[in-house]
Amino acid sequence: MARPSKDFLMAWSSLSGDDAESGWRLIALPPSGPLDVCAGRRSPDNAEAVLVGFPTAKISATEKLPDGQGFSIERVGLEGNGQLWIALSRKSAGSPELFAAMSCDVIGALDDAAEAGVVDARLIRTFIGRVSAWQEFMRKGAQALSPEAEIGLIGELSLLEAIIGAGVGPAQAIESWVGPLDGIQDFEIGTGALEVKATISMNGFSAKIGSLEQLDDSVRQPLFVAGARFRQVESGQSLPELIAAIRAAIQGDAEATRLLSERLLAAGYVDAHEKRYPRKFALNDIRVVMVDENFPRLTHSNAPSGITWAMYEIDLDKAPGDNVGVDGALKQLGAI
Repeated sequence: MARPSKDFLMAWSSLSGDDAESGWRLIALPPSGPLDVCAGRRSPDNAEAVLVGFPTAKISATEKLPDGQGFSIERVGLEGNGQLWIALSRKSAGSPELFAAMSCDVIGALDDAAEAGVVDARLIRTFIGRVSAWQEFMRKGAQALSPEAEIGLIGELSLLEAIIGAGVGPAQAIESWVGPLDGIQDFEIGTGALEVKATISMNGFSAKIGSLEQLDDSVRQPLFVAGARFRQVESGQSLPELIAAIRAAIQGDAEATRLLSERLLAAGYVDAHEKRYPRKFALNDIRVVMVDENFPRLTHSNAPSGITWAMYEIDLDKAPGDNVGVDGALKQLGAI
């Protein structure tokens, strides 16, 4: 759960001011388990920052830390302290309100992980993973999802729910959901992959294919396309309700909970926007078909010479192939 924003805002306000001498001004906040947490400002730029001290965790000096349009993250050395300190700072062009929300969320994620018993050496991964998810969220515009993207996310989450229901461990299932991380397919699971398409159309199933790689099974095999058809009805579930149901199903699994939060954020979903998704949907059916030589697709191997990139649409209702179902696909993928 995110920390209250007033804790950060009050601290930053009390530290505000011009100081010509370079250095950090800090106010200690309640710790996050074994981790020290401070609100701070660094002179002379006076930008807001959150600093976290990790008593025993180590990261390689060559490891690249996340860096977003509105924030920066760096190792800092605080005099007289042997901890590894990481500072998350707002860039001058970054939104103060968005940075405050990010700070509350990131430290809240550390609180949750520490409460669940995650050790110091693993908490650094929680911190970096959460900041990376915010980096992806900001890269995608930091706005509420479009109606089309909302349907797409509902489709991916419905398949995730089905994968967990089929017996794949929650953390493993969520880790395989790489669509929010700009994976070529939505799920990389077992030996192959699953690409999810969703629609609310009752007449035809137009699916956008974003690249020549998306339906190319030359790297990961087998490859399946899961077409999920929904209908909009008051008896259905909204996007926030579906997310709440998945969170409840994995409650008690700290790793799965952490991964889900990061993936949702990277996908462009934040709880603060939940009132913007009032529509409710019910799943009609999911048709899962293997992509083989008969499946309509463009890849680098069959595109005319000279074509290096393409985006196109196919009608999944007209795509040949038997519906193997989610369980059947997972068995062929070696996931169950």
